[in-house]
Amino acid sequence: MSDQSIQENAKMEFTVRDWMNNLIIYIDPHKTVSEALSLMRRRYISSLIVNKVTPQGDYGILTSTDICDKIIAQNRNPSKMTVRDIMTSPLLTINENSDVQKCAALMKQHQIHHIPVVNDEKQLVGMISATDFLVVAEAMGRDPGERIV
Repeated sequence: MSDQSIQENAKMEFTVRDWMNNLIIYIDPHKTVSEALSLMRRRYISSLIVNKVTPQGDYGILTSTDICDKIIAQNRNPSKMTVRDIMTSPLLTINENSDVQKCAALMKQHQIHHIPVVNDEKQLVGMISATDFLVVAEAMGRDPGERIV
């Protein structure tokens, strides 16, 4: 691949919608962290959206990083902690029409690995995580029209 092709691909605009996972798994904030862990393991996912407690309340997020930092590193019992105890709220979100470079920069700035995706009506429509960027980076290194396997 020529240097020019690499520069052209690097300038390609991929939107978050192109790379997000549109499956969102929710959990209630009063569930135990053990219940959340079981759900995450069964679904092979590393984050959950925490349901609003009240209609005017905010959603939250529970991630594998929260489990590492707030349960394991602090030697806490996950069966004695609720999701609400360790979730992050309010959510930091990104619009599905944003470009992936903006998304990656936002995640870097806030030192997060998962970000919920919203549409123009601010409804949750997906999730994008740091591991999704492995495929984005691979696509950036390919010639236009070259298939990703």
